[in-house]
Amino acid sequence: MNDWHRIFAQNVLVPPHPQRARQLLKESSAFQCVLKWLDGPIIKQGVLAVLSEVECHLRVSFFDVTYRHFFGRTWKTTVKPTEQLSRLASRIVFNEPLYFHTSLNHPHIVAVVEVVAEGKKRDGTLQTLSCGFGILRIFNSNSGSPSSASQDRRLRLYHGTPRALLHPFLQDPVEQNKHMTLIENCSLQYTLKPHPPLESAFHLLPENLLVSGLQQIPGLLPVHGETGDALRKPRLQKPVTWYLDNLFFTLYPSLEKFEEELLELLISDHFQEGARDSSALEILERRLHVGVHNGLGFVQRPQVVVLVPEMDVALTRSASFSRKVISSSKTSSGNQALVLRSRLRLPEMVSHPAFAIVFQLEYVFNGPSGVDGNAASVTSLSNLAYMYMVRWAVWNPSLEASSGRVALPLRGGLQPNPSHCLVYKVPSASMSSEEVKQVESGTVQFQFSMGSEEHLDTPTEHVDGPMVERQPARKPPTSPSSPPASAPHGLAATQDSPVGPGLSLSQLAASPQSPAQRRAARPASQQPDGSPPSPAQAAFPLEGSVSHLEADLSQAPVVLETSVAEQLQELPFTPLHAPIVVGAQTRSSGSQLSRASMALLRSSGCPEILDASRQPAEAVNPADPVVFNPKKEESDCLQSNEIVLQFLAFSRVAQDSRGTSWPKTVYFTFQFYRFPPATTPRLQLVKLDETGKTSSGSLSHVLVPIGKDGCFDAGSPGFQLKYMVDPEFLKPGEQRWFIRYLASQTLQVDVWDGDSLLLLGSAAVQMKHLLRQGRPAVQVSQELEVVMTEYEWDTMAASGDVTGFGRVKPIGVRSVVKGRLYLTLANVGHLCEQKVRNSSSLPPSRSRVISNDGASRFPGGSLLTSGGPRRELNVVQAQKLADVDSELAAVLLTHTRGTKAPQGAGCEVDAVRRRKLERMRSVRLQEAGGELGRRGMSLLAQQSVRAQHLRDLQVIAAYRERAKAESIASALSLAITTWHTLYATLGTAEFFEFTLKNPHNTQHTVTVEIDNPELSVVVDAQEWKCFKDAAGLHTPVEEDMFHLRGSLAPQLFLRPRETAHVPFKFQSFSAGLPASAQASAELSSEKGTDAGSPWTSSTMPTKRAKVLFRAGGGKPIAVLCLTVEPQPHTVDQVFRFYHPELTFLKKAIRLPPWHTLPGARVGMPGEEPPVHVRCSDPNVICETQNVGPREPRDVFLKVASGPSPEIKDFFVFIYSDRWLVAPVQTWQVYLHSLQRVDVSCVTGQLTRLSLVLRGTQTVRKVRAFTSHPQELKTDPKGVFVLPPRGMQDLHVSVRPLRAGSRFVHLNLVDVDCHQLVSSWLVCLSCRQPLISKAFEITLAAGEGKGVNKRITYTNPYPSRRTYHLHSDHPDLLQFKEDSFQVGGGETYTIGLRFAPGQSVGEEEILIYINDHEDKNEETFCVKVIYQ
Repeated sequence: MNDWHRIFAQNVLVPPHPQRARQLLKESSAFQCVLKWLDGPIIKQGVLAVLSEVECHLRVSFFDVTYRHFFGRTWKTTVKPTEQLSRLASRIVFNEPLYFHTSLNHPHIVAVVEVVAEGKKRDGTLQTLSCGFGILRIFNSNSGSPSSASQDRRLRLYHGTPRALLHPFLQDPVEQNKHMTLIENCSLQYTLKPHPPLESAFHLLPENLLVSGLQQIPGLLPVHGETGDALRKPRLQKPVTWYLDNLFFTLYPSLEKFEEELLELLISDHFQEGARDSSALEILERRLHVGVHNGLGFVQRPQVVVLVPEMDVALTRSASFSRKVISSSKTSSGNQALVLRSRLRLPEMVSHPAFAIVFQLEYVFNGPSGVDGNAASVTSLSNLAYMYMVRWAVWNPSLEASSGRVALPLRGGLQPNPSHCLVYKVPSASMSSEEVKQVESGTVQFQFSMGSEEHLDTPTEHVDGPMVERQPARKPPTSPSSPPASAPHGLAATQDSPVGPGLSLSQLAASPQSPAQRRAARPASQQPDGSPPSPAQAAFPLEGSVSHLEADLSQAPVVLETSVAEQLQELPFTPLHAPIVVGAQTRSSGSQLSRASMALLRSSGCPEILDASRQPAEAVNPADPVVFNPKKEESDCLQSNEIVLQFLAFSRVAQDSRGTSWPKTVYFTFQFYRFPPATTPRLQLVKLDETGKTSSGSLSHVLVPIGKDGCFDAGSPGFQLKYMVDPEFLKPGEQRWFIRYLASQTLQVDVWDGDSLLLLGSAAVQMKHLLRQGRPAVQVSQELEVVMTEYEWDTMAASGDVTGFGRVKPIGVRSVVKGRLYLTLANVGHLCEQKVRNSSSLPPSRSRVISNDGASRFPGGSLLTSGGPRRELNVVQAQKLADVDSELAAVLLTHTRGTKAPQGAGCEVDAVRRRKLERMRSVRLQEAGGELGRRGMSLLAQQSVRAQHLRDLQVIAAYRERAKAESIASALSLAITTWHTLYATLGTAEFFEFTLKNPHNTQHTVTVEIDNPELSVVVDAQEWKCFKDAAGLHTPVEEDMFHLRGSLAPQLFLRPRETAHVPFKFQSFSAGLPASAQASAELSSEKGTDAGSPWTSSTMPTKRAKVLFRAGGGKPIAVLCLTVEPQPHTVDQVFRFYHPELTFLKKAIRLPPWHTLPGARVGMPGEEPPVHVRCSDPNVICETQNVGPREPRDVFLKVASGPSPEIKDFFVFIYSDRWLVAPVQTWQVYLHSLQRVDVSCVTGQLTRLSLVLRGTQTVRKVRAFTSHPQELKTDPKGVFVLPPRGMQDLHVSVRPLRAGSRFVHLNLVDVDCHQLVSSWLVCLSCRQPLISKAFEITLAAGEGKGVNKRITYTNPYPSRRTYHLHSDHPDLLQFKEDSFQVGGGETYTIGLRFAPGQSVGEEEILIYINDHEDKNEETFCVKVIYQ
């Protein structure tokens, strides 16, 4: 094996990831890295005990963090002994320089340094062990520029092997990953700096090749002493010019049979790949690539010349040359050969054993321009070219040779070659001898000479002419690391032809040049379109014909002047808000109705739910698990689903105090699927007599609809509401979404007081039991808790109380179970009356890859047909232009009436009708012309009509000419338009890829224009990869795919006939129409049982988006029209805040532990991903802050409340990934804006204030209602008249029962219309009075009798006084007398009656003794212990 083969075999490089090839072409940067020494006990003592003669060395490899890809070649240092490693302060000195150059200047391109120990085992075999590794960052993370600092650095080392970097858990930044463990007290000292002197040797070193300064590089002179650093200041060897003449190829068994077999195999391959017309393949050219190779890479880009069969040479050249070629090719046994008609000049040869000349034979085939055989674009220079390498050979000349003749065997097949590409197979040599093996693959023969400019027609002799010296340029014109590979199918790029004779026009369709060759081949003043260069382009030479896209012509950024005023430094500060813990408050829970409750409801006359066969629907137990099979639901023959909701009864809970008020009427609000929000009529609560002496928590009141006259019929209890979900209502493909909605969603029902219009609470019911799973009908009856959550003022408390395992009592949040709702849900299946429109099969929207293959032809039809998908049967009936174009009809009518134009907004719509009336008037004038007395007038009328018709024809012709171009362009654009339907959920990013194909034979810079801000292009490669992983796509990911220009539309570069996947995401945070003001809306008293027509009244309108892909000239090459159908989304938590009007609500909502959230990622305990929040209302400030590990996370809300009684509704989305793929939590927030009244008071003491009532336009009968009737009372107490446009005082008395800050709601309601006239938010700030005496009493818990006790009170005043008694627990303590009189200085005995306790525990009861003005005189505290 000669030197070239040895060096070539030892320096095979692993190429970078294929997606890096589409990156912006950049200048290669040279670096010098000196690995100085290794500090610390890197090798464990256990290894030293097992191995003997332990030595250590370093290995360095390139690694692409983005694609987890090692590339280049692993470089090793010299081996160093480790005798002193037993000490703690050990050091291994290397001091070995390392050189490389790369154009992949990206922060994710790193060098991985591995520490390897090797030693002998006891049996004498060599054992190598990895002791750790480090990650050496080459480029800065901010701009990708190389590090310029040359001072020493310390590289931290990690346990393990570099293979761990291939694990998907190790995402960038790798150093901060929890799986990476540092090796303590161990580091590597190194320096890394740019090395410009290496640029002169770029043509001798491939990119991404790590070489040592002590390594001998072919083409460089060694330094003195043979041990120095040859790359610190490289010195090039002098080149020698070589000439090759009379070059011809012979192929086995003959040229005709070789090419015939090659064509047959190619046609077979193209047919298997799906080509429609593979027989059109033919040989276009036979090319020869000739270049000088130094074992590491090509020194210059290989020259490309054209070979021709020798018979063609005989017809075009002189007879003497033909005789010479034929005579020289007689060794090929009479077979026709491929000959070169010119001389080859190789000025880059060097007299070195490793320098060789490489020959590569390439065949170029031309085929149809497109897959379907359509004609190519007129701008293309040639047909589509397919290039394949068929043979190659290498010649390593001896150092003494100066001229002579050479015959080389050709090579092929799978063996490595300098171009690193696949080569056509060679004949089977299993039965051939060594002599036959040398020629059966073919041979190449030529005559060579060195340093001579003579043509070889003269006798061959050595001429001692002057050597042609080549001065090495600072930027050599070639990059040996990028040899020309065979172009992929569909590639036909126009570029400069390299120097060489015998080139044809199809040379412009050659394989792409290397970046360095593009820099040398195109002068700085030459532009792709032939236009003069701009000043920026003259100063910065561009690279190739795509430089208008990828070259950075921006100048250095202007440095802004520093402000004179010094900026204040912000201190770390976290605003303190009392956090609301999500999920910590009491949630609504449900259970199955008891048999006693079912019997009471059935005996009271509640309606029974029947299926389509008039049989009772199957009852389902809500406690049973639901087995959900989507295919079973989709294949159900009963495709119409009738959803029935029955509100049967509403009862108070056992814990509710009997002193509190109980509503007389209620109504419910909710929203089912995408139907509009529903508000039921007011329902009367009718007490059942059958409850008797049962527990207070059982069924007590049924719901009865109220008639228009205000009366109700107790014989027909319950209110029923139906929703019909059938194929007429569902859009194509929506049934699967509806089934998913039932399986995963929870229906939240808000319960309101029908008289006071105050919220009583909310109940939640799961709808998964409505899945029929092939059954005709199902029903589920549940008893739901109605929970009321009260939010207090923002207190300055710092923590909550622990109430249980993993549960924290939220600060300022109080949840109370107000009652129990008895609800029945049912799903009744029905047969479809019409044919199902394939609603069960989802359209291609769920396919994440959208192809535009179908949009390739114009389907024809009327030019006046609006854009959209065409029908299969495209028949258009001829119509008059004025009848189908309202604009033309309006113009004709204007001409008919002279200068009087039609006025009004509806004139254009009725223009056709008016024109017909004018025509009828003309006909009547003609009929009237039959009279003898008006014959002259008739002739004038006929002439006027004829002239008017001529003018109309002229107007129609002019209008047609003006609209023709626009109509034809609009119709032809349908040929490149693709329609797609997208089903989007609020807050969730819908990802898809559009397969964009360049239909032309020329390269294009495509601009992506989008008309919808909610649709965007995914330009970040990591975001793209995240979406693809979530969607399960396996299409390629490309880094730096788009050229970004600030706020302008992104651009991407497409090669001829190239197909690229353009990633898009649609993400909407707009919730559509605002929520209806449930409490302020007028309540209907009708008992309608149908939900109406939800198709026309849906609150989620269809959205549309259009994407234009424009080429460089502004012409579109593809159009994507998206129809976005919004789908219902999941709501995990509902917050309802009441806040003063025209102020800011500031709330902190605390997230639950991360691992308890549904949809959270599975990870190690303690691992918490970053939290990101978004809001559906852009006017709401919603943010979260990064806190320390294991710290609770809060979401901060800042909302501006509107005027009273406005209700603001918005959604908050919580994400666990930085790309906001899908929310793990969705919250719905209601903000009620009310008039604020601040009251500062003392518990147990009466505080009075007055509110001003303003009358409306008419007289109203109103009444004041409050949410806390025990603490707040109004005067007038009942119904009173509010005069129109008048003013009246409403007196309010507040006696709080407990200390603290909280809200009390006060509503003024029209009792006739049940409308909200005014609403106030009474903000109580209550403090507790001083306790003068304390008592303690022990009572028995349970159903025992109460206990009577007495305490005494002495009047401290000298005069007689009247006192009033109050308690903060009126349900536990009652007084014998609520007031008493006592003389001055006398003592009075107060009688107390303690009610029995329900459970064991302690309770503190306060006794307030107030004076005649209800001011607190003294307060006693009684501690009651229930045993």
